[in-house]
Amino acid sequence: MYDRPDPHEQLAAVAAFLRERVMPRLDGQLAFHVRVAANMLDLVDRQIALAGATGPGELARLRALLGTDGDVAELNQELCRRIEDGRFGLHTPGLTDHLWRATLDKLAVDQPRYATLLRLTASEQNKDV
Repeated sequence: MYDRPDPHEQLAAVAAFLRERVMPRLDGQLAFHVRVAANMLDLVDRQIALAGATGPGELARLRALLGTDGDVAELNQELCRRIEDGRFGLHTPGLTDHLWRATLDKLAVDQPRYATLLRLTASEQNKDV
């Protein structure tokens, strides 16, 4: 089995190829679609990189919040059902914290340079010090 290039390096190489070699030779709609493709590769790379970091935390929060077991998808569906039918709301202990953390985790993947996310992440790191 080969260790190099790892999936991160492979995705980065293809994204760089699209941005540095292909996009400069294109214009208009095709250049736009190549940029979208390169950005999508970056997004997939962040999803892979952060899945291990955020997944267990989300699963633990959902299990504690719901008092039941299951995978993340099943537990999120159950959480949605409970919110929809009124059993859970802003009064539910832990719900707001869970939703806030889940939102920040998703922003870290989808919009890692989002100014508010960067500010909140920096303030969280300062608390830990």
